[in-house]
Amino acid sequence: MEMDTDTGKEAEIARKFWKALKSDRVTLLALEGVEEGQSQPMSAQLLEEDEDRGGPVWFFTSKDTDFARQTGASHRAMMHFSAKGHELFAAVHGTLSAVDDAAVIDRLWNPFVAAWFEGRNDPKIRLLRFDAEHGQIWLNENSMLAGVRMLLGRDPKRDYRDKVADVRLR
Repeated sequence: MEMDTDTGKEAEIARKFWKALKSDRVTLLALEGVEEGQSQPMSAQLLEEDEDRGGPVWFFTSKDTDFARQTGASHRAMMHFSAKGHELFAAVHGTLSAVDDAAVIDRLWNPFVAAWFEGRNDPKIRLLRFDAEHGQIWLNENSMLAGVRMLLGRDPKRDYRDKVADVRLR
């Protein structure tokens, strides 16, 4: 899943997104086209070798949840993300697939995941792989600085022109 961007600006914004996702990890994940589907808070994980390449993004869930049942083997999905300091926001479209891979489970296993299951071999574990395809990413400056600039007559649209990107991710 290599980043495919048209400009250096888009590539830089995409790099900031992946760095923030690696650090902050909490997303809202939703299935596209599922009427009853609600966004689910999920903890995103990246394998070390994929951190600079843009994924895939991995999630643990339980097979007995409505979300896992609605996902099936594969489903179009959308991931929403807000960095903890609100310096970056993203809406990313892609494919969410159920994966049965004990080696990946072992590599991603940590105390936070363990708190939800009866061990690594718990039959309820459902590992989900999100392959990002396209995202809209917004960078947000310090709101106080932006407010001062507006008071001084600066056009906020001009300041944010280089802080938004539509990024193709594969």
